[in-house]
Amino acid sequence: MSLKERLVETTQFIQAQGVQEVDFGLILGSGLGELADEITDRVVIPYETIPHFPASTVVGHAGQLVYGTLSGKKVLAMQGRFHYYEGHSMQTVTFPVRVMKALGANSMVVTNAAGGVNTSFSPGDLMLITDQINYTGDNPLMGLNEDELGPRFPDMSEPYDRAYGEVAKSVAKELKITLQKGVYMGFSGPTYETPAEIRMSRLMGADAVGMSTVPEVIVANHMSMRVLGVTCVTNLAAGMQANLNHEEVVETTERVKADFKELIKLTLERI
Repeated sequence: MSLKERLVETTQFIQAQGVQEVDFGLILGSGLGELADEITDRVVIPYETIPHFPASTVVGHAGQLVYGTLSGKKVLAMQGRFHYYEGHSMQTVTFPVRVMKALGANSMVVTNAAGGVNTSFSPGDLMLITDQINYTGDNPLMGLNEDELGPRFPDMSEPYDRAYGEVAKSVAKELKITLQKGVYMGFSGPTYETPAEIRMSRLMGADAVGMSTVPEVIVANHMSMRVLGVTCVTNLAAGMQANLNHEEVVETTERVKADFKELIKLTLERI
């Protein structure tokens, strides 16, 4: 079955559950899924019921689509995302972004938890993603290109929408939230990076490292979607603190999630 055929089948199923127009797609990362609980007039669709969707296997990821209204916008939120390290292909990881676009979303807000590489960052900082480095060793656009979905060679000059970023910065200032800005570097995972890999990533211009987001943003750009990306720096990367574990990631997002949610909600209202 072609990508286009799978898209038709999936979007028809989702629409049949009561999903109508979509302004924004939201991809909510580790510990940040609670934002979807604030969506009103909700339609909730578990991933396992959706044709061509795999199940999400990561702790802290609920594994469902939530549709409704948030900050006056019609949103379709992924409460839990798919990762390359779970064994999914890049095409599977990014399929929900294709679905969001097929349902009418021309913009996407993507959030994640990441390790801070920039020595001026502290755990709990939020970072506006201004650019990205694909260090996964793969690309979701490899293989046959579906010309109706986007060009063979997409321009990645501005993967994250500058105007959206400016709105987020002014909202952060208003809310007195420290919003760092920087480059997100995507590794394949599931291992955390080694101290040597972190030194390399810093030399290459990364400010934060993680195991998601990069493929979804590539596909969003392929389909001319505007993207706002915000990272929660949950820990300092390898070699910058004693050790790394997923519990700390979840703990830190718990601590800052109120600020994170306010930042996303008010920015969404204004863009």
